[in-house]
Amino acid sequence: MKTLSLFVLVAIVFAAGYWIGNSASVHAQGKGMVYELRTYTANEGKFDAVVARFRNHTLKLFEKHGMKNIGYWIPQDAPQSQNTLIYIVAHPSRDAAKKAWDAFRNDPEWKKVQQATEANGKIVAKIDSVFMVPTDYSPLK
Repeated sequence: MKTLSLFVLVAIVFAAGYWIGNSASVHAQGKGMVYELRTYTANEGKFDAVVARFRNHTLKLFEKHGMKNIGYWIPQDAPQSQNTLIYIVAHPSRDAAKKAWDAFRNDPEWKKVQQATEANGKIVAKIDSVFMVPTDYSPLK
């Protein structure tokens, strides 16, 4: 558990560095932004399918619905390295996040992808979500 917590902290620090170094407009966008840390635990034997679905479909659909992809990580240590995907997306506000997720879940393209990738059973066992805002001393503020 300590390994996963440390990994999450490193992921957040990496995301902050990415945002700062990505462009000058980051600071303007960072004000008021809400970051969402999500952890997916795959069902037994389904991790490759989860990763493939994100790689081939999900990131594009997130962007389509206004979610900014910040970063995606796989823990280095077992057992999480065999079944866990961690990522951060950004939203202009918590209300925008709710609207984006609702639009994503109702998107006909997503429904087709979900149905196709789950033809042999559900691939995700558990999803944890944490909404975060930058601290007053964060470079993201």
